[in-house]
Amino acid sequence: MVVEKNAFSGNPLEQFVLLAKSAKGAACIELVKQVLEAPGVYVFGELLDMPNISELALGPSKNCIATLNLFAYGTYNEYLQNKELFFELSPAQKKKLQHLTIVTLATQSKCIPYGILLKELDINNVRDLEDLIIEAIYADIIHGKLDQKNSQLEVDCAIGRDIKPDDINVVVNCLQEWCSACEGVLACVDTQIHRANNEKNRCVLRKTEIEQEIVNIKKTLKAQLEDRNEGTDEVMATDSREATASGEKGKKSSKGKGGLKILR
Repeated sequence: MVVEKNAFSGNPLEQFVLLAKSAKGAACIELVKQVLEAPGVYVFGELLDMPNISELALGPSKNCIATLNLFAYGTYNEYLQNKELFFELSPAQKKKLQHLTIVTLATQSKCIPYGILLKELDINNVRDLEDLIIEAIYADIIHGKLDQKNSQLEVDCAIGRDIKPDDINVVVNCLQEWCSACEGVLACVDTQIHRANNEKNRCVLRKTEIEQEIVNIKKTLKAQLEDRNEGTDEVMATDSREATASGEKGKKSSKGKGGLKILR
């Protein structure tokens, strides 16, 4: 079963970031609840960086900032195990967190068994699981297909989630390793190109030599054929002269015999 979307959408978080510049206290908490429920918003790093939002961690509304961090970095299973740390989620917020959990699993494996999804998303039957996955695909946060025969989700790609500050060094190291690997591949490609060019030049030179040898052989054969033809012509001319000379001698002999007289 294949369900696809063509492109990831833009940045619907921007309007909430603008509102967060002036929101304070209860208004700020309400803003967080709205952004966690808003369709199309799946990254929250810019909002977490806003000073008015960061201040929530210092007051009695710590569960609000904890919930925002959960949506930025966490999974639905973490919510189930530590519900006391977060405010109670609405059905729409729970579904969004489940979608984000699928995205996290998609970064760990391109083929996710239904068993793992059922456990991580706290879903009791496959039908509800497949409906949730289809919603995630149409929400444009993952691209992939349902492999119902093998009971797994095959992921083509997924959106990127927010990166924890502590994980930045890991990402940097990963990118450096990737760059080093790319440089190694490029060096190998350059070597292969140089080798291929040398082989090409060698083949071109050999081709030129063979063509020249063919020309020389043709010239030699032509010269030999011309020499042979000249020899044949000389033989034929000699034979012709000999035949002519023989004929003339025969004629003279005949005239001589006709001139004899017998005296009585």
